Amino acid sequence: MFSFEDPFPNVGVVIFHSLEVRQKALSLLREGIPNSEVARRLGVAKGTVGYWKHKERAERGECPGRRSPLCPRCDGRELDAPAYVQLLGLYLGDGHIVRPTAHSSPSLSVTLDDTWPGVQDECEAVMRAVLPDNSVHRVRRTGCQDVKAYSNHLPCLFPQHGPGPKNSRSIALAPWQRELVDAHPWQLIRGLIHSDGCRLTNWTVRTVGGERKRYEYPRYWFTNTSGDIRGLFTDTLDKVGVTWTSCPRGGVPYNISVARRPSVALMDAHVGPKY
Repeated sequence: MFSFEDPFPNVGVVIFHSLEVRQKALSLLREGIPNSEVARRLGVAKGTVGYWKHKERAERGECPGRRSPLCPRCDGRELDAPAYVQLLGLYLGDGHIVRPTAHSSPSLSVTLDDTWPGVQDECEAVMRAVLPDNSVHRVRRTGCQDVKAYSNHLPCLFPQHGPGPKNSRSIALAPWQRELVDAHPWQLIRGLIHSDGCRLTNWTVRTVGGERKRYEYPRYWFTNTSGDIRGLFTDTLDKVGVTWTSCPRGGVPYNISVARRPSVALMDAHVGPKY
């Protein structure tokens, strides 16, 4: 009997080797003998030996190569819940998912200002934790960077994805997302503040004893034109005991303010200023 494998199908020449030669070659390879030495001993082309080795490994499921990353939703892979909830906040604030026609997989991009390199680093870290088997990289733009990853499972992880801007469609958490947010509320708040919020210093002038004095105080500020996302933010603030107020702009309550001292102290302990 003969082996008819042709390791060079484009050459147009098929070399026949007996199955005995092939089995002898595989036996030597299993002993750790290099391809070139096996080829020399048996008088077989080095490429043929490499082909036999590759095919046997493929038949055993050991063929080297890139494996399809597993999905926490589809395949039950373990999910880093705190990192996911923070990434969810970043996505709802400054992220978007697109699938260009030239690419086989959709991409998640979170666009973050170069003023806050620490926030960019933290975003990259949580994205890597959520997508450990995918490549996470950055794309430099003028004054900012996109922290980016490609994955076919992004719509599974972020069911809020849809056509058009987020403020033009309904944004609601899936039940499994709600469970994660309830378990890790501060991570969602941190992600939202790092994307669409800030910690700033306000000031006011008061008259005390007939003398006008300037007072400064810190506050947290969150701005988003989606009523659903603002509602998610304020509902989560309520759950952790943070007092907030709505500050309308042009009659629309785009801004959420946290200014009371105990609430600012809570935010400082769990979120802090951008860095």
